[in-house]
Amino acid sequence: MAEVVTGEAVVLEVPCARFPSRLAALAIDLLIQFVLLFVLFLIAGAGAAGSGLDTALTGALILTVLVLVIVGYPVTWETLTRGRSPGKFALGLRVAGDDGSPERFRQALVRGLVATVEIWALFGFPALACSLLSSRGKRLGDMFAGTFVLQQRLPARRPLAAALAVPPELAPWAATLELSALTEQTAETARRYLSRMAELTPVARAELAERLAATVQAQVSPPPPPGTPAPAFLAAVLTERRNREQARLLGAQRPAAGPGHPSGAAATQPHTPARLGNPPAPPGSAPAEPHSTPIQPHGGQNTGGFAPPA
Repeated sequence: MAEVVTGEAVVLEVPCARFPSRLAALAIDLLIQFVLLFVLFLIAGAGAAGSGLDTALTGALILTVLVLVIVGYPVTWETLTRGRSPGKFALGLRVAGDDGSPERFRQALVRGLVATVEIWALFGFPALACSLLSSRGKRLGDMFAGTFVLQQRLPARRPLAAALAVPPELAPWAATLELSALTEQTAETARRYLSRMAELTPVARAELAERLAATVQAQVSPPPPPGTPAPAFLAAVLTERRNREQARLLGAQRPAAGPGHPSGAAATQPHTPARLGNPPAPPGSAPAEPHSTPIQPHGGQNTGGFAPPA
């Protein structure tokens, strides 16, 4: 791992490419270059023999082929792909500036020109010695160009949704949060910090956490309990916000109760059949006048409350 200071003055820890992976990538690129040289020399030789070129023109043609393959091949690939030749692409490597920025044409040209001496002319011995002595594995071309090779292909990180969780001691406080003033931009910044804080140095991690916690705390209420760490505070706020959003979406998707559909407390009350006659009088009160409920006979005629004679 190497510390890289970005243009925003943030210190990041990035994985430098190991020597075996760089050697394998270089071997792939050299193999492709040798094949290109062989093919182009065959074409140039056949063309020179067919057209009857003199020795000077033949030498100039051979020199042009050498420059195009030895210098033009890495410079073209690394410029167009922002630091990835076919060999580096196969091994998951990429050339970057010392500040972590993508490789530029000037840097690729310096690396390609220096490689003609340290790799092709001197058979790679200076590049080997310099890479073993450098903390970032730099060869001479990297030192002159201000670049280094980093390991871009890494194991996938755990999804942020699985990493976010409200600490048990903050659960009662999180349930009372007022999150309506929390902006989407602030939440997204905090989410990115939590997903990448493992890549930061301890100093940068603590500084960014305190800065983000102050921004988030100004937009939510009530404040967290005293002594709450900033990362735990951010995780609790984002988790509670996500849980409430999911609950709101699920509630909107649940079908509403239609007419006549039992809902609420009324649906839970048992059905009590109605009684005929008067309700029982409370103790100590005067008896109420008897009241009889009209009874409808089978024929549907009202008899005034008296049953028909037998």
